[in-house]
Amino acid sequence: MEFRHLGRSGLMVSEISYGNWITHGSQVEEDAATACVRAALDTGITTFDTADVYAGTKAEEVLGRALKGERREGLEIFTKVYWPTGPGRNDRGLSRKHIMESINGSLRRLQTDYVDLYQAHRYDYSTPLEETMEAFADVVHSGKAHYIGVSEWKASQIREAHQLARELRIPLVSNQPQYSMLWRVIEAEVIPTSEELGVGQIVWSPMAQGVLSGKYLPGQPPPAGSRATDEKSGANFIARFMTDDVLTRVQRLKPLAEQAGLSMAQLAIAWVLQNPNVSSAIVGASRPEQVHDNVKAAGVKLDADLLKAIDEIVEPITERDAAKTESPAERP
Repeated sequence: MEFRHLGRSGLMVSEISYGNWITHGSQVEEDAATACVRAALDTGITTFDTADVYAGTKAEEVLGRALKGERREGLEIFTKVYWPTGPGRNDRGLSRKHIMESINGSLRRLQTDYVDLYQAHRYDYSTPLEETMEAFADVVHSGKAHYIGVSEWKASQIREAHQLARELRIPLVSNQPQYSMLWRVIEAEVIPTSEELGVGQIVWSPMAQGVLSGKYLPGQPPPAGSRATDEKSGANFIARFMTDDVLTRVQRLKPLAEQAGLSMAQLAIAWVLQNPNVSSAIVGASRPEQVHDNVKAAGVKLDADLLKAIDEIVEPITERDAAKTESPAERP
């Protein structure tokens, strides 16, 4: 495993991190989830990402139990706040009330005294940013989180939050966006702004919800039990990639992966790690062997000719195109 700084902070994270968005507490049984966490630890992954909303808070509980007994100082545990975690009007968003209550709930479920990174899961248009950042400052100053991050924020929002964070003397060090060779929305503005400010990307869906593994074939129905057939497993996110044109292009990547001595999944993960602003790529798994396969992308260097060949094959979704393909859940 290779390690990188999270942005310009002193925090080191594993190049490949383990996330449990749609697995723990919902898609797979706890024994299987625990086996995947053990596989992640065995392969050198030290960075684990979750959120209070995943599986209705159950994902945090499963991860907490799976990591129990591990040396806490040897792990980087990340979680998030924003999406609803209860029926009340204040059980959502980035108000001071919800942030202060949510961090306590997350720590209890994760069985830890602190998280290494506490992230705003989306931008809250209904709460003043000053209120949000002041609450985050209190979370950091109380020792319940070491660093602050955001997820899927626009460049302008990151810049404003970063300025407030500096004034409040707290480290806002990361953004967690979707990023893959098929989805490059962050390249136009978010990455240049982040590079300027010292913010690193912790990218999710480097395999485009499994599409870049090559298992979905043009003109054929998705395999039974795959993510594309399960609404609970992010089918709304994968739909944008499930066209015959995209799937045909993905199949043309296979010879390139073979030439590089990589699986399709490894090629996809290695591709996002070529971007120097990416601190870590999040992978999930329902089986331990998937973890063992994915981590082989760590430390891989793709040469310029291969990167050019990939660009000639795929037609990525950029910022200009994103609004046409995003799901309602992704809009403010």
